[in-house]
Amino acid sequence: MSVILFGYHNMGCRALKVLHELGIEVPAVFTHRDSPGENLWFDSLAEMARQYDITCHFPDNVNKPEWVELIRSLKPDVILSCYFRQMIKQDILDIPRLAAVNLHGSLLPKYRGRCPVNWQLVFGEKISGVTLHHMVIKADAGDIVAQKEVPVDFKDNALTLFHKLEDAAEEVLREYIPRLLDNTAPRIKQDHSKASYFGGRRPEDGLIDWNWDAVRIYNLVRAVTWPYPGSFGFVQENGRKIYIWECEPLEDMDTGKAPGTVAIRDGNCLVQSGKGCIRIISATDSPQPMAAKGITPGLLEDGSRLVTGPMIS
Repeated sequence: MSVILFGYHNMGCRALKVLHELGIEVPAVFTHRDSPGENLWFDSLAEMARQYDITCHFPDNVNKPEWVELIRSLKPDVILSCYFRQMIKQDILDIPRLAAVNLHGSLLPKYRGRCPVNWQLVFGEKISGVTLHHMVIKADAGDIVAQKEVPVDFKDNALTLFHKLEDAAEEVLREYIPRLLDNTAPRIKQDHSKASYFGGRRPEDGLIDWNWDAVRIYNLVRAVTWPYPGSFGFVQENGRKIYIWECEPLEDMDTGKAPGTVAIRDGNCLVQSGKGCIRIISATDSPQPMAAKGITPGLLEDGSRLVTGPMIS
């Protein structure tokens, strides 16, 4: 029995780890070369494949005929995709003898598409999870093999939630890849009427609107904090861009000032929102968080105003 792995990131590494520990043959791994401008905080699937002496390929477009023919020649029983960044088309999906499946970081049919971890935090979800599902041409729309729920703590951020999902993914793969190989895995159709779809997020999507309520701002901050690009605003008085890496929502506090106004009280840096206040715990004027919690000296002063654009009054 053999599984070809298409993957990247920690999820791809977890998948290869499981396949290796189960003693399943992996004739090839397909992954991506790291992007020079990307924050590479995650593990390398290519390096892990080399450690296991597995042939690793880096296709610019895996759907080109030469790659399709190579995959066909390997005669896989199952194709497994874990955070592979290219859409795999029908010519490849038709190749495996038993199944072509994908591991997705949400409880499908909710949060189909890109960046599911970040989007779930943006919207304040209390339950997340992973889904192993059959691949079809439409993203994340295939029949479900298995799911595992993961609770989202109010203090979770994108990194802590992602690590929870890694553990859940490993459990699902360990149980259900063998069942796919012996053809005993369940197959449950998705309820497409309940589907939601989200696209990729860009660094500029971290812009804070200070008219939002405190919890909404907090959810954005924790959804895109380090190692992601971070949420941000601008100091109205000098146009200085600030990155907020960690904060706390104070829903019942009101300084009586306009949204975005900073108040320094008892050593705490508070920012008025549309409803409640944000206590800023960590903020910088560079796209790198501080090694320890704190605020760049001189960054925010009592009475200064944060706005959503770099305009100086």
